[in-house]
Amino acid sequence: MIKQELKNIDELRILREPVEGEMLVNMGPQHPSTHGVLNFLLVTDGEVMHRAVPHIGYLHRGIEKLAEQTEYAGFMPFTDRIDYLAAMAANQAYAMAVEKLAGYVVPERAEFLRVIACELNRIASHLVATGSMAMDIGAVTPFIHWIREREYINEITEELCGSRLTYNYCRIGGVSHDLPATLAGKILLWLDHFEPIIDEFDRLITHNEIFVHRLADVCAISAQNATGYGLVGPNLRASGVDWDLRRDKPYSVYDRFDFNIVLGKGFRGAVGDSYDRFVVRVLEMRESCKILRQALVALPAGEIRSKVPRVIKPPVGETYAAVEAPRGELGYYVVSDGVSSKPYRVKIRTGSFTAMSIIESLSKGVMIADLVAIIGSLDVVAPEVDR
Repeated sequence: MIKQELKNIDELRILREPVEGEMLVNMGPQHPSTHGVLNFLLVTDGEVMHRAVPHIGYLHRGIEKLAEQTEYAGFMPFTDRIDYLAAMAANQAYAMAVEKLAGYVVPERAEFLRVIACELNRIASHLVATGSMAMDIGAVTPFIHWIREREYINEITEELCGSRLTYNYCRIGGVSHDLPATLAGKILLWLDHFEPIIDEFDRLITHNEIFVHRLADVCAISAQNATGYGLVGPNLRASGVDWDLRRDKPYSVYDRFDFNIVLGKGFRGAVGDSYDRFVVRVLEMRESCKILRQALVALPAGEIRSKVPRVIKPPVGETYAAVEAPRGELGYYVVSDGVSSKPYRVKIRTGSFTAMSIIESLSKGVMIADLVAIIGSLDVVAPEVDR
């Protein structure tokens, strides 16, 4: 323990006391490529980084403590703020945790509606991730194309639940709104339009030689390192690790759909490089389109919400429920004391927090400009880091 403390003190001294030939540079906390209020302390020798140390906490809101001071159902709107780009998944994971703890059964139609909402949200999130990554590196036009497509999804979700960003769509026991009669047709029409647009996007930027050379072989993460650092979602699968909660630990009704798990395979460079992480997200949007088509066709009739007490008081116990969010496993550990209408303890597990942990090791010996590519390829969202 004492040796560890001395090591930490020594690291702080190295960061605070300049070494001849090295320069300390703050990147952030207000920097467009950090995708939020994040700061990196760079130790550089000219344009080459010796290390990039993430400094987090600028967005810390104590949301887990808020959960423990709010009734079970009342915490649902707060979950939107955990990941504002993937609020549907954050809603669903919390609802699943409380349902599992209290023993509530979700109607089949509600499960299908959750899948439809979350897969639309996955596409919307990946549109921002891939579009902003291209823009960070210098290609502005692809981002404009994707924002146009994301606007279609925003209009769909607005018709579904009245919101475009922080949805508050899931309820404990189901969902808040049924699918309007005409909306299924609108979604299918948009899918017919969107799938060819992915081909257009590939011609525009994915296969652009300048873009490829900018990302291929940059900061490859091996399968061993990806699992060792606890990476999840596209960042894990881009390293060749075949793991997706929708298939490997099925929840909701995902086991009824036919879709592929996209893995990195060194599309234009090393397996698990920045380009693989980009391409995996593009290909995942195609798989989400497959799931949406199947879910819309097979959508059953029935109730959208089971009967749940106005005041929820689960029995004594603890549970963990997780979903495959756009940034990987997003889960809630919830503890009930059996007496209160508020959870005794809530712990939230997010993909961006673990992704931040690997940046320092990836940054050694690469150019400062490549840090922008690293952050973009890992798709870090600041609210997921600071909870």
